[in-house]
Amino acid sequence: MPTLEIVNLNGKLVHFREGSKTVLSILHENFIDWMHACGGKGRCTTCKMIVTDGNSSLPPLTPLEQKFADKGRLSDNERMACQCVPKDNLSIRVPEQNKLPHMEYTD
Repeated sequence: MPTLEIVNLNGKLVHFREGSKTVLSILHENFIDWMHACGGKGRCTTCKMIVTDGNSSLPPLTPLEQKFADKGRLSDNERMACQCVPKDNLSIRVPEQNKLPHMEYTD
């Protein structure tokens, strides 16, 4: 079973079924708070994540992600957690601007 690692949350690891759900859904099902102002509908970039390893396990940018990338709101190593359905192991970080005040991050 593949794992999702959140590097700057003390290397928190969660297991998931490949290709079954978005990263945002996987996080929430494992009781990990993650910013998502639009409710995971792809209308903003507050759920963005920095992919540190495993980018090849993600599909190409969705049209919504491409729109934000074209506007400079997503860098090459950033993806929207509400849009990505991972197929294999993935390591991510919470971007500084999307950190929640009640969470304890390690950097």
